Amino acid sequence: LLFPVSNLCGRCRPRDTDILQPSLNFLYWSLHQTTPFSQQRAVAVLLSNVSLLELLQKVLECTWLWSPATEPVYLSPEDALLCSGWLLVASLLLYQHRYNTEVHQILSLDLTEVLNAVIFRNKKPILLLVSIMQFLRTLLRQNFSSSLLVLVGQNTAQGTMQPQPSLLQDAALYPLAMQQVFSLVVSLQNLLVHIQLQKEMLLSQAVVACLESLVEYLYVKNQDAALHVASQPWHRFLLFALLNGGQKSFLQPEVLRLMTLFLRYQSSNIISQKEISQILQEAAEANLAQLPEATSHALHLFLCQV
Repeated sequence: LLFPVSNLCGRCRPRDTDILQPSLNFLYWSLHQTTPFSQQRAVAVLLSNVSLLELLQKVLECTWLWSPATEPVYLSPEDALLCSGWLLVASLLLYQHRYNTEVHQILSLDLTEVLNAVIFRNKKPILLLVSIMQFLRTLLRQNFSSSLLVLVGQNTAQGTMQPQPSLLQDAALYPLAMQQVFSLVVSLQNLLVHIQLQKEMLLSQAVVACLESLVEYLYVKNQDAALHVASQPWHRFLLFALLNGGQKSFLQPEVLRLMTLFLRYQSSNIISQKEISQILQEAAEANLAQLPEATSHALHLFLCQV
């Protein structure tokens, strides 16, 4: 089925949402819900389809063209298609890297546009934000190095990937600039505080995962920059805001994952021994068998880090 469905996608236009949206979803799940051997074959089939990749290029570019005039109250067919497109491309990036699959058509994206989609949000639906952050997280975990994707933006010159930094720190973090890093961190923090009031669990998980991948990327590129970002005093205010957003417990998955992140990068000004003791005390008193899976997993990572 991959052959006819991917060929059908390649003959469509981005406005053919009634055909494309379920088709891209089928391709996405074909990659994820299969055996590793079949997964490798599926990636090869999709990456060999030039018309499909050209269509995905056009779909992603529509993200900057289909901005709603007002805050969306539901996911429109166009936004649903964008979600499917970003998730599928993120998966192709992941599995192409894993299996070192041959690429027949390279995608091109403006890195500044991708970052701005998260930093400024521009009234984008929650699911679309989650999808773009999943894509950004994949890029960060691959150190912005992929055979499938070429990034362009303000830190590239004349279509090349050679850095033209004004600061040594920006050169170390290339293709990111330190100003973009701080803007992204502040935006992710604001998103966490905002969604804590709305109980948007899917978005909160995506935000924390993106923040984790960002700091990991910084640590690989420039340890001083990573430790500087992880120790920002605003993180402590963020934890207070999360703990006062309705649930007083430390045993919230986003709180536990943030605590783990700060422990990993030794941010002693953000998390203290007292808070570590409070988490251990709450864990000792909790019925672990009844904890949600996300909380149980986050608690496991926290205890391992401690």
